[in-house]
Amino acid sequence: MAITQQRARDLAVDILLHLANDPEELTQFLSVSGLQPADLRSLQDRPEVALFLLDFLAEDDRRICDFAAALNMRPQDIMAARTVLSGPGSYGWTAD
Repeated sequence: MAITQQRARDLAVDILLHLANDPEELTQFLSVSGLQPADLRSLQDRPEVALFLLDFLAEDDRRICDFAAALNMRPQDIMAARTVLSGPGSYGWTAD
C-alpha cells in the first residue's frame, strides 16, 4: 500500500484514538514526547505531533507490533508512514 502524507497523518490520528483507550500507553507517550493533552488536538495542523506518535511506536518492537495488529496493518506500514512524514533515510527505511 502506498502511503501518502495525508494517509500518514490519518494513521497517526488512528493511533492516537487507539492510545486514548490505553491510559497507561497514553501517559507514557505524553511523558516521553513532552506534549500536553491539548497539543494532541492540533494533530492535523502540526505534522510533528503525528511524527512523535509514529516514533513512539517505533521505539518498541512489542508496541509497534501490538498497534499494527490492533489497526489491522503490518508494522512496516507504520514505518512507511513515519518515513513519509520524516523523509527517506530515517531509521534506514524507504517508503514503498
